Amino acid sequence: MCIYLWLPSNIICFWSCFHITKQILLFGHSVTWACYWRRESVMVLSFDLQNFILRARVLKLYRQALRIARKAPVDGRAELKQLIRQEMENNRHCSDRQRVRFFISEGLERLKGLDEMLDMQGH
Repeated sequence: MCIYLWLPSNIICFWSCFHITKQILLFGHSVTWACYWRRESVMVLSFDLQNFILRARVLKLYRQALRIARKAPVDGRAELKQLIRQEMENNRHCSDRQRVRFFISEGLERLKGLDEMLDMQGH
């Protein structure tokens, strides 16, 4: 029999009383674990639904920004793309959901302004 414990650091630890093979369901996939007498730990990426949705929104924002950058004049296009990428990289490791939401809303506003400006210039 195995005992599975979820720890705050997203590590699964389990102890076993005797050697058995056990199947568990992990992220929708059936995984077979061999349980032994010793304590073992396995790193598991924990992506809850909120993080998944926020990540999708950030990637959507990035793609939108690159599409709008294509409207820019040729001589400034590369610099604009580099600026967009740099903004994303600067906040890449932000894990605070509230800050990520703020960055997304701020990014959308800035993109809207950039798009309107490029449309007024006729690009």
